[in-house]
Amino acid sequence: MPLYKSIHINSQTIVKVWKISEPLESLLNSTDLNFESLERVNRMNSELHRRAFLSVRMLLIEFGYSDSDLFYDSFGKPYLRDGKHVSISHSYHFSALVISSVEVGIDIEKQRSKIIKIASKFIGYETYYLDEKDPSQIQKLTLVWSTKEALYKLYGVPGTNFKKHFIVLPFSTDSNKTIAWIVRKYDKLKFVATFMEFEGFGCVIIEPEI
Repeated sequence: MPLYKSIHINSQTIVKVWKISEPLESLLNSTDLNFESLERVNRMNSELHRRAFLSVRMLLIEFGYSDSDLFYDSFGKPYLRDGKHVSISHSYHFSALVISSVEVGIDIEKQRSKIIKIASKFIGYETYYLDEKDPSQIQKLTLVWSTKEALYKLYGVPGTNFKKHFIVLPFSTDSNKTIAWIVRKYDKLKFVATFMEFEGFGCVIIEPEI
């Protein structure tokens, strides 16, 4: 499957989405992995995880990078050697990669009813505007979760709590943006969350508000 989506969020930020339909062998033959990445793939027990990992490398190629241009810090946060900011996500048969000249985070999630059962673990302030009788409850909860997951990827500070430290302001399903905050200790940081939805999945891209 070729590239599924390529979207210019603005002049600084581009996101690309891959629909993972290729067999593992095809993805392996299409990517040039460094030794560390190859070892990582070989340690994965799930073929789905292997294909997701390789599809991210295909997205790197779409951006003009190679596997060797990507590295991770001790907390698992990805970086690019040229200094650009990058964030990665995958869920089931989709993977997504965002690259920007500003700090950025991304998360993609399948919209599933089971999110209702775990909502109390990550919903704090948002209880004021989320309604359990709302027919779009699953859709909204998924976007709130993805927003907070993307914030965490951007922020990268251990010990951060989704419920206490992340705030997602009210939004409608007709809008593709909202404001989100990180409020923790001495930090009070404001961000723009951009929403995308396709084939039962929600995807959120987080950037600082400029």
